[in-house]
Amino acid sequence: MLEDLIQERRKKLNNFIKAGVEPYPEKAKRTHKISEALASFSSLQIRQLADKKKIFICGRIFGMRVMGNIAFYDLRDESGKIQGVLKKDNLKKDFALFKENLDIGDFVEIGGVLFTTKTGEKSIEIKSMRLLVKALRPLPSQWHGLEDVETRLRKRYLDILINSETKEIFIKKNIFWRTLREYLQKEGFLEVETPVLEATPGGADAEPFITHHNALAHNFYMRISLEIALKKMLVAGYEKIFEIGRIFRNEGISPEHLQDYTQLEFYWAYENQDTLMKFVEKMYKETIKKTCGSLMTNWQKKKINWGKKWEKVDYSKIFKEKIGMDFNKVGRDELFKKARKEGLKPEAGLGKGRLVDLLFKKLIRPTLIQPIFLVNQPAEIEPLAKRQEKNKNLVCRFQIVACGTELGKGFSEANDPIDQRQRFEEQMALREKGDKEAQRLDEDFLEALEYGMPPAAGFGLSERLFAILMDKPVRETVVFPLMRPAKKE
Repeated sequence: MLEDLIQERRKKLNNFIKAGVEPYPEKAKRTHKISEALASFSSLQIRQLADKKKIFICGRIFGMRVMGNIAFYDLRDESGKIQGVLKKDNLKKDFALFKENLDIGDFVEIGGVLFTTKTGEKSIEIKSMRLLVKALRPLPSQWHGLEDVETRLRKRYLDILINSETKEIFIKKNIFWRTLREYLQKEGFLEVETPVLEATPGGADAEPFITHHNALAHNFYMRISLEIALKKMLVAGYEKIFEIGRIFRNEGISPEHLQDYTQLEFYWAYENQDTLMKFVEKMYKETIKKTCGSLMTNWQKKKINWGKKWEKVDYSKIFKEKIGMDFNKVGRDELFKKARKEGLKPEAGLGKGRLVDLLFKKLIRPTLIQPIFLVNQPAEIEPLAKRQEKNKNLVCRFQIVACGTELGKGFSEANDPIDQRQRFEEQMALREKGDKEAQRLDEDFLEALEYGMPPAAGFGLSERLFAILMDKPVRETVVFPLMRPAKKE
């Protein structure tokens, strides 16, 4: 069926070519976007009556109705839609060519005069018409096409073209990242770009992708975080620095996880987590308001109130209350048994910190719906955060948690090179026991710390926050999510 439709369109393409029409011309003449013509409709009508000049509009045909010597076209560009009315007397010999060979999906350029129909619809009477693109495949039905999620994601360009809701998501996503960028720039942060390829991946607990560099004859890792490079910029003397960039993690697919995604990280010399929490709460509220139009959003049929003061919740206390264990007083084996008892199927190589994190993520975090700051985490789960001065077993870290997931993380940065080396060595020991996501010892970073990095606070968030605001699985808020290649028939 589809092949028949494609062949029919190819015949129409050849009909245009035989008539001397270039079906894919280089240039288009456009004097007005559709929205501009509609916004200035009355004044343009008056001007056209005086100077007899046509306006030119370009767009894709989304609807056609042909009735004898008159044809109606629903034309759209990015800005809006308008009805074009084509009369045989206006096009004479070319009327039949266009009437018989145009299809929904084709791009055309029309020149004409604005008028209002008897039913009150603002329209344009077509005085000249030119083919810009002959579409060889039919568009999916606006009512029945692209209902399957996998098809929508695989052919996202069609999803955006047909579904206005999808198109609006990516307009909002632009506002989301632009607001964050402008907020940081307004506060004096310098935006930089750091390398995607790294000799040693670091800054997060994640398994990296590996790629080969032909010219250097060496394997490199695609970065799993922006952190290490940006901290080196603090060593270099910059005091307020940020990056919005792509990172890559070779981990599982879920409604919250992607393998390549955009992340924001910023670092601020001479500040700590307390300053950071106040700063970040204000930044989130401004971003959410501009992106969503309100500080009340919907998530899985629940109302999320971002506008209230975010309370602090003690990680240690809530863990003890919900799990029934004090992680400061129990060992790795007890935590492992607890995880198995709860049906979490922990891997044999997981260390104490990872087991605490697993229990928290699976049993406690899903119950935290309204936005909070989660504080007082164990040192084992954050090897790059500064230890608390009064309790070395805890770190100066906070997480923003809402809608049952982590939506941002910040901490006072570890800058003691001796302590940092020791904590990297502990991570390497976990790797040797089978924990693939444990962090690696990075000699280059440790050397940079030995030159001295000022006390600083750092923060990161990913596009998961945007997905939560849209109440969508994260891959549905990505323009072209990575998909398994389609099977060839």
